[in-house]
Amino acid sequence: MTHRPRQRLRRLRRRVARSLVALLAVAALAPLAACSGSDDGAPGGMSGGAGKDDGKPRAGTLRILASSELADMKPLLAEARKATGITVRPTWTGTLDAVELLGSGKADGAYDAVWLSSNDYLRLHPDAARRITSETPLMVSPVALGVRPATVERLGWKPSDVTWSQVHRAVAEGRLTYGMTDPDRSNSGFSALVSVASGLSGAQSALTEADVRGANGKLKEFFSGQRLTSGSSGWLATAYARRGNVDALINYESVLLSLNRDSRTGLTVIRPRDGVVTADYPLSALAAAAPEAKDSVRALTAYLRTPDAQRKLTRDTFRRPVVPSVRPAAPLAADARRELPFPGSRSVADGLLHSYENKLRRPSRTVYVLDTSGSMAGDRLKALKAALTGLTGDFREREEVTLLPFGSSVKQVRTHTVDPADPQRGLAAIKADTAALTAGGETAIYSSLKSAYEQIGDGTESAFTSIVLMTDGENTTGDTATGFSSYYRALPAERRVTPVFPVVFGDSDRGELDRIAALTGGRLFDATKEQGPGSLDGAFEEIRGYQ
Repeated sequence: MTHRPRQRLRRLRRRVARSLVALLAVAALAPLAACSGSDDGAPGGMSGGAGKDDGKPRAGTLRILASSELADMKPLLAEARKATGITVRPTWTGTLDAVELLGSGKADGAYDAVWLSSNDYLRLHPDAARRITSETPLMVSPVALGVRPATVERLGWKPSDVTWSQVHRAVAEGRLTYGMTDPDRSNSGFSALVSVASGLSGAQSALTEADVRGANGKLKEFFSGQRLTSGSSGWLATAYARRGNVDALINYESVLLSLNRDSRTGLTVIRPRDGVVTADYPLSALAAAAPEAKDSVRALTAYLRTPDAQRKLTRDTFRRPVVPSVRPAAPLAADARRELPFPGSRSVADGLLHSYENKLRRPSRTVYVLDTSGSMAGDRLKALKAALTGLTGDFREREEVTLLPFGSSVKQVRTHTVDPADPQRGLAAIKADTAALTAGGETAIYSSLKSAYEQIGDGTESAFTSIVLMTDGENTTGDTATGFSSYYRALPAERRVTPVFPVVFGDSDRGELDRIAALTGGRLFDATKEQGPGSLDGAFEEIRGYQ
């Protein structure tokens, strides 16, 4: 299989190409924000108002590349604007994606600062690390395990005494299942992966390659219990509540406590006694930023570290304050936990990610339901082919990929597996089938979705299953929306857990696709914000975090 750093390089080149196009257009930062999937816009108090965001620097405005989970800081940033006169214009993204953008140098001139969950991963990338000139932690939140109270009772756990080894034992015995964000796209997922690997390997210092190799057996058992994956904490929480049969979530303590408050899940939040990785959310000025922008970073940092701001921060977001005089909010346990060190080298971090993606986690199984009706002829079909061909560099070992192109009906069904013994064979077959796609016929969306569910069958527990629907129009023939809804609701429960991720493209009916996502527990992705070939690339790539 292609080595993980090379896969990242290909993804980075595609992101950089999109960024360059975006920087030359009005609303230059919007495509990047859309790719993050965490927020479709900022209130006027943060972005400076609708129609004014051309990506250019402005006095009193900070252009910040920020971890998507920090979207819950909007109210506090609006108050910071009143107190300091500084407007924050955020672009939400995944932490690992932000590091790649920084390392490429393409963030220079486009942003003034970066605000990530942690700079630990950034420090492993010299090209990214040298592009920041300051880093001041503003709050902290450790990785934690949120467990249904009935499960805690069934397992006989005392929450304050639980260790990662106990969690592993419960999973290995088939008594505990959980959800976790994708470590390759989410810092919470990567921090969870490091926490689990450190806890199960017994590492007494920063993880080494030998530690990871020694713990591979336990780690594979541990990740056999993962039933939900996601590119964002928000969708993961929604999917968890919808499924109802997953026992726990691994995420930051603040996310789990916010979930309890917002959806009344009543999770018991456990910080394993043998240690966790903690996010410290440093606000960092970029070396290339203008002097006045660096002054604004310092002023915003100073405000967010005032006792009053820290009290609001911990009260509203359940993150822990960094100012000693401010007490953590009531739900936050006061007992200390061991802080697990981050991997000491990039090779260890990348190796751990590669092992997780290709060996430790359950494999992916995806049906790509592709509109190749007559309206897709020309540039649209060319864009679809380019996006799918580019995506092959992201496919994991053991992954099963089904291409189901349709027009008036399903045209063909071709399934390929990326065999670890010969991965290039499967990837080449996917590329060949993609190149052979032709446009013609009407648009039978719902009939084709029914065929996709038949392809999935009942084996959803052995893999992360999903359906990706790409269409440039609305349903014109075959089954109706009502008929598909009745069909879906009549499916066995084990099939209904497979979500559909529709992609808005061309003239497709957003409302129609949104209803499909809501019905099946999926999520709508937008591929309309860039023009010409390659416009589907970002949407398809983002969906990877959910597969």
